Amino acid sequence: MGTLILDASVLIGLLDSADAHHERAVTDVESADLAGHSLVAPASAYSEALVAFARGGRLADARDAVSAMGIAVAPLTAAMAERAAGLRADRNRLRLPDAMVVACSGELGGQLLTSSLITYAASPQASGMTGHEYPADDGAIKTV
Repeated sequence: MGTLILDASVLIGLLDSADAHHERAVTDVESADLAGHSLVAPASAYSEALVAFARGGRLADARDAVSAMGIAVAPLTAAMAERAAGLRADRNRLRLPDAMVVACSGELGGQLLTSSLITYAASPQASGMTGHEYPADDGAIKTV
């Protein structure tokens, strides 16, 4: 079908049954998998999701779980980094880790699944943010 880009909040939700987003993440990812979507995590989101597991000495367990779920880790490219820098420069409240995920989604032409920007973001267009909702500088949620 298509590619579903998972951000760190979704990965954490999948890996941690105590996480507030666990049930939603499992349901959404299982539905996407059954629909034939490829599951991809940008390397930056993958790293962010593994921090707590690394602290607890459980990095290998988390890595194995991500692999068992069929989630591919996408390497970051110069084009993704440049796109993320542009997004971050234009949107003061968009954190760089989130900008990296949005940029990856745009470069790979995938649909973004996140629980931290807004639960669902539409497929990015050429700008990398068209159709995405994000926190604006005034705190309100904006769609671009």
